Amino acid sequence: MDWDTQYELMKAGRPVTVAGPSHITRSDHTRHDSDEGDIPMGLPSRDQEGGRRRADFLVDEEEVILTPLEQLTRHWMNERHAPDILPAQEDLLTSLLDHLRRQSEAVQLLREDPSTSEEEHIRIMLVQTEVERVKFIVRSYVRTRLFKIEKYARFVTTNAEVQRRLTAAELDHASRHAKITDQHFYVSVLQGLPEKQSHLDDTPLFVPPMVTEPDKSRPVFVHALKQCPRIRLPDGAALDMEKGHISLMPYAVVEQLVARGEVELI
Repeated sequence: MDWDTQYELMKAGRPVTVAGPSHITRSDHTRHDSDEGDIPMGLPSRDQEGGRRRADFLVDEEEVILTPLEQLTRHWMNERHAPDILPAQEDLLTSLLDHLRRQSEAVQLLREDPSTSEEEHIRIMLVQTEVERVKFIVRSYVRTRLFKIEKYARFVTTNAEVQRRLTAAELDHASRHAKITDQHFYVSVLQGLPEKQSHLDDTPLFVPPMVTEPDKSRPVFVHALKQCPRIRLPDGAALDMEKGHISLMPYAVVEQLVARGEVELI
């Protein structure tokens, strides 16, 4: 049957017999028993759909492997937004700085080579731009930690848990900064006060402590990187954080989730 005849029959509303696989939608009341197992060519079966859903679930549950720069960027953002001092990423920083050093040396050799083409010079400029971007993140990360260490220096020297999060250089800097600050306060103010009031570690009632501590009750924005365990809020309410969920809550509530890498601060 040619296309013209077929078109005329269809226009008149008469049934058209087509050779090959059936692609005409049939109503449920005209389906024969022999059609129970038929599966349209363009649609997946239930088993296929279930397999795809399981595959998608497995993909969602798989850990996303981050590059060293992406890892440092995440730690940088967490450090900037967390009120407390987070664990130092000394190994990650060392590897990144070593890679930057080697890349900078290679770029310098190419710049000094007279045979380097103009196109290669453009690529060198792009590489240098990327190197400067990474250096900015490294400097900002180190400065953020240094600011917190100096702010809570005396608290760091008296808290063993916080000391375990610092590198040896950071801990030495905190000790020296706390000692210099104590000497400055004593010479400037404390030596002129009565004996009972001339100490920085006094804890009188109804008076804020003189040693500055991180305020873990400060609210932070949290982005869930995976399905998180149920969170108990300060008012007693429970919160289920799905992957991709963003919430505002006290840092103390999600402190352990941040440490385990299940959420990030934004």
